[in-house]
Amino acid sequence: MDEAEAPSSPPAPPAPHAPQRQTTVDALRGFALLGILVVNIATFASTYYGMGLPDPLANSLPERLAVFVRTFVFETKFYLLFSFLFGYSFLLQKEAAQRAGRAFAPRMARRLLGLWLLGVAHGVLLYQGDILTTYGVIGVVLLMLHRRGDRFLLGAGIALVLGTALLWAAFSLLLSRALGGEPMDLRSAYAEAVSALAAYRGTPMTVIVQHLRELSQIWWLTALVQAPTALAMFFAGFVAGRHALLADTGAHLPLFRRLLAWGLVVGLPGAAFYAQSAMRVDGSVRDFLGLSATLLTAPFLSAAYACALVLLFRTPRGRVLERWLAPAGRMALSNYLLQSAVCAWLFLAYGLRWIGATPPLAAMGIAFAIFGCQLPLSRWWMGRFAYGPVEWLLRAFTNLALPSMLRASTHRTDA
Repeated sequence: MDEAEAPSSPPAPPAPHAPQRQTTVDALRGFALLGILVVNIATFASTYYGMGLPDPLANSLPERLAVFVRTFVFETKFYLLFSFLFGYSFLLQKEAAQRAGRAFAPRMARRLLGLWLLGVAHGVLLYQGDILTTYGVIGVVLLMLHRRGDRFLLGAGIALVLGTALLWAAFSLLLSRALGGEPMDLRSAYAEAVSALAAYRGTPMTVIVQHLRELSQIWWLTALVQAPTALAMFFAGFVAGRHALLADTGAHLPLFRRLLAWGLVVGLPGAAFYAQSAMRVDGSVRDFLGLSATLLTAPFLSAAYACALVLLFRTPRGRVLERWLAPAGRMALSNYLLQSAVCAWLFLAYGLRWIGATPPLAAMGIAFAIFGCQLPLSRWWMGRFAYGPVEWLLRAFTNLALPSMLRASTHRTDA
């Protein structure tokens, strides 16, 4: 029967629990991808950076300025923003499971396992600084605690940030007493950097072996720096999701303005102290004091970045920027892995072997170029498909069913 000849019937009521996708969350996630790439590409470009040593190619004023900008603006801030958005989307995942009538805990446990498995492959093959394995582990903590109240979660987050910062401040004090004010002997670190450079320029197999070696050496740093602060932001993001902070930004403008002001007041001095101390990187106690300072204040500056963008998105030009960033954020996992794949081909033995020959300013320019290519690519892809390719794979593993890749007429809110 032709559709026009079908007997009239009352239209089906719209699903009350299927709200439109939160574009602001996607756009912020897309913005976070840029900052993460600017930091990560420094590790691809120089083994000295990976060892915490000054880059021999950063001798001129423009190169040193590029290092300062990277350290001051980007380092330790953008993974926190990404972690906040992970926590926010965690709640969206819970709501999606409820709409589908499925138990949330097993579904999320599979999702976290999938992230961890992707992270292992990513860390071994492409980039030893992978964050996905960390998310897969600490996400279990959020899964165990997500029923707790806002006060508990926010208090736990504050405790994690304070505890991590104090831990590194105490370490710097102990180191100061042990060294008596003298810098550490970094000759072994320089030797390791040279050895790593040879491995990364060697063959794909030497790259993998070097990744495994470094992963076995840096896990404790991840556990004592990245993991606790990322978990703190998981908690903050989850609480923000409970209050739909990014679903209706117009209802929370005074809060965003206050967070922007306080974030700059607290965050900028800490970022400046960290950048100034990191520029030296001579093994002195000041290096670790700078790390302690940024661990304490970076969450404020990350919040300021997010709030500034939220306010910008409410302007005509800001809405254009939001529309460009959102598709990249919708397929953030695919873009994150694609960034590493491109960098691995450019800098490692998989391709051009630019590692050790690319100064910081050029590396930063390459990062912006890669991200600039990802924006139209993401827009093209998400205009045709419902999920990014890796998001589709993770969703299939999570739900134990193959989702349709066809673009739906209404966007779901689960990220």
